[in-house]
Order: sequence, then structure tokens, then C-alpha cells
Amino acid sequence: MKELIKQISQSLVDNADKVEVTEVIGDQSYIIELRVAKEDIGKVIGKHGRTAQAIRTILSAASAKAHKRVVLDILD
Repeated sequence: MKELIKQISQSLVDNADKVEVTEVIGDQSYIIELRVAKEDIGKVIGKHGRTAQAIRTILSAASAKAHKRVVLDILD
């Protein structure tokens, strides 16, 4: 999951080297924290949060096989 988010995020932003993805694993869920450069936050979130929602949809589809809940946090 971590590599999936990193790949998607790096393709969206201008400063791909500043993309950081950390994963916190719980019993029933994963929390994936995404950090990008300050000027790239808008590109990851998108207009009205549509890009972020699309990334979350991809995550939920990918995590269905693992039977775990995945939460994406975009941090600044």
C-alpha cells in the first residue's frame, strides 16, 4: 500500500523527491501518512478534494483483498 501511494503521489507533484509516505499498522487498519512539499499539496488534494478522494478509492479497492481498512492522511 505504501509503495502504491508513493508512486501515485510522485507522478502528481513537481517535487517527487520530497514525497514521504509512512505507514502505521494497527490490528484492523492501516494509517498511511503522506507528506509532500508545501507547494504541491494542492496537486495532491485537487479541486474540492477530488484527487485525494480518488486516491482513497484506489486504496480501499486495493485493501479489500487484505481485509484491512486503510486511512490516508495528507499532512503538511
